[in-house]
Amino acid sequence: MTISIEKPMFVEEVSAFQKKSENNTGDLTMASEHDEAFLAPEMNAFGRQFRNYDAENERQKSVEEFYRLQHINQTVDFVKKMRAEYGKLDKMVMSIWECCELLNDVVDESDPDLDEPQIQHLLQSAEAIRKDYPNEEWLHLTALIHDLGKVITLPQFGGLPQWATVGDTFPVGCAFDESNVHHKYFSENPDFHNQAYNTKSGIYTEGCGLNNVMMSWGHDDYMYLVAKENGSTLPSAGQFIIRYHSFYPLHTAGEYTHLMNEEDKENLKWLHVFNKYDLYSKSKVHVDVEKVKPYYMSLIRKYFPENLRW
Repeated sequence: MTISIEKPMFVEEVSAFQKKSENNTGDLTMASEHDEAFLAPEMNAFGRQFRNYDAENERQKSVEEFYRLQHINQTVDFVKKMRAEYGKLDKMVMSIWECCELLNDVVDESDPDLDEPQIQHLLQSAEAIRKDYPNEEWLHLTALIHDLGKVITLPQFGGLPQWATVGDTFPVGCAFDESNVHHKYFSENPDFHNQAYNTKSGIYTEGCGLNNVMMSWGHDDYMYLVAKENGSTLPSAGQFIIRYHSFYPLHTAGEYTHLMNEEDKENLKWLHVFNKYDLYSKSKVHVDVEKVKPYYMSLIRKYFPENLRW
C-alpha cells in the first residue's frame, strides 16, 4: 500500500520515472507502480514532518542557529577562498570506501530529520534506489558517495565548522532568494548590501549554466571537485546530483532556474528522482554494511581510481 505524502512544491512526480536506458543518455521512461517500490514515510526518525524548520523543539533551535551562522558567513570572498584551498586536494590520499568509513564520525547538525552516522544514510539511500532502479548502477553509486564531502568537518581535513560543510546550498554573487530556509539572516551577510550581488542575476547572466555559478561552500561542491579532478567516469547526471543535491531552493522550490542551461534542465530530472530517496529514506533501520559492501566496491572500481586525492 502506497503512503501518500504532501509533495514539495515544484518537485515532479518521481514515482512516474523509471530506469533510463543503459547507454546513459539521460532519457527517462515511465515506471510501473508495484508493491515493492520504495515507500516514502510520512514522518522522520523523530516522529515529525520532514524538513520542518519551524517546530518548537531543541533540535530545531540548533538547526536555526546553524542557518544563522551559514547565512551570515557564506560570501563570495569566502567561497572563492574555500574553493582555492580545497581545490588543491592535498588533505589525504585514500579510497572511496575508506572515506565512507570515515563518515562514521560525522553527524549533520543542520539536518532536522536524523541524528544517525552518515554512512547509514548513504547506504539507506543507495539501497532504496537500487531496489527501484536495479539497472542504474551509476545512480546507486552516486547515492553512496553523495555526502562523502562532509569529511571536511573532521580535523584531518581542516575541521571546517558545520555551517561551511552541511545544510542547504544557494548561489552567492546574486540575490538570496526568499525560498532559502531562514532567509531573514541573510540581512547580516556583507554581500546582501553589495549592489553588484543583490540583483536577481547578480554577476551572472541568464542561462549561463550552473557550472558557471558559485554555490555556497560545503560538502556538495567539495565532493564534486574530488570526483571531477580524480577522473571519475560517473555520467553528467551523477556529478550534477553530487554537486546540487543540497540546492533545495532549486530542486524543491523551483527558484534560480533562470541561471540554468539545457544540460542542467535534463540533469535536474534525475536530481528530482534522487531527492525522494535522499530525503525520505532516513530511518533508524540499519543496513548490514558487510553484506552490501562487495556490490558497492565493484561499482567504485568501475567509476573511480583505487585511491583518490582529497
